[in-house]
Amino acid sequence: LAQRPRRERDKWYFDPRLPVSEQTGEHVYEDPDLDRGHLVRRLDPAWGRDADEVKAANDDTFHFTNSTPQHHAFNAGQTLWAGLEDYILHNADNHDLLVSVFTGPVLAPDDEAYRGVLLPRQFWKVVAMVTGSGRLSATGYLLSQSSLIDDLPTEESFSYGAYRTYQVPVRRVADLTGLGMDACVRADPLERLETMPP
Repeated sequence: LAQRPRRERDKWYFDPRLPVSEQTGEHVYEDPDLDRGHLVRRLDPAWGRDADEVKAANDDTFHFTNSTPQHHAFNAGQTLWAGLEDYILHNADNHDLLVSVFTGPVLAPDDEAYRGVLLPRQFWKVVAMVTGSGRLSATGYLLSQSSLIDDLPTEESFSYGAYRTYQVPVRRVADLTGLGMDACVRADPLERLETMPP
């Protein structure tokens, strides 16, 4: 049962399971154009019937280990990250779907440094679910904030252009991130289209 706990004033915490030196802190987000972008959206784990558990799940998303520097226009944009999150949650609610959402930044060796932290240019999501016929289905998304973070005072300038929000083969996300997503690659409808004979 999906819940929508009221959003109170955001208070972010260091994750006690990792050294503070390995986490970003408030100093990275002092520029008003840079948000603490949730990787796991606060509403995604907010489900169940126990109000205390729902609140704990919501609050647990406010650890710095669950955030990544995102330009405000990217993080809150209804055609970018927030819009994709809304699309996924809206359809899961409306169609009573149980979905698993995997998400993260694309870490590249040439990401630019900002206040001692590398700023990812791209972010990905893979949404997996079991269809009514019992088959696994997975869909990949890749979004870029390159053009939005160009104006932040990094140590060097970026050379990438803007991407639009779009669906990509899960294989592309797996290749970019180096993560093993073989089951999701095989379950991607785009993969099946690409492997069908002409």
